Amino acid sequence: MNFKQSPLLGAFVVELEPHVDERGFFARSFCEKEFERMGLPTHFPQANLSRNVTKGTLRGMHYDALPSKESKVVRCVSGSIYDVIIDLRRESTTRWQWFGIELTGETGAALFIPPGFAHGFITLADRTDVLYQMGDVYRPASSRGLRYNDRFFGIRWPIDPKIMSERDRDYLDFDPAGFDAQQ
Repeated sequence: MNFKQSPLLGAFVVELEPHVDERGFFARSFCEKEFERMGLPTHFPQANLSRNVTKGTLRGMHYDALPSKESKVVRCVSGSIYDVIIDLRRESTTRWQWFGIELTGETGAALFIPPGFAHGFITLADRTDVLYQMGDVYRPASSRGLRYNDRFFGIRWPIDPKIMSERDRDYLDFDPAGFDAQQ
């Protein structure tokens, strides 16, 4: 696996190193030893699969409030997504900045997301599956979100969403002054 530092500190693009032959390829998608060498978490007590039928399906921008320390490894296993993260960490030099990357089932690359980030994606193809390895179990009381098109962050999505939940569409305008109080 190759770990490439994203523009947001602590978040990494994790690329596969495929061994190719006439059958296709074989690659490690996770290695405790390599994650540990990079100083990343190695314990993922929950895995989730997001199946998305229609191109233009948007999920996010979700994050967990304190005391959650939820990290994620997000990988598109079929189809294609534009995956976006926002750094919400109080002491971070990249706070309030966002990063987006296309993840595809073809390449198998993943995005490691540290605790303290909001995360979301939009599907770029029909029949897209996204696999999440979660650094903590889901706690509904800690679940929070930001509106995908909030002007404060200025995320540039490659396509307009066709499908999203009411919750994701209806988050209030972000107020950075009130954010820390809500945590």
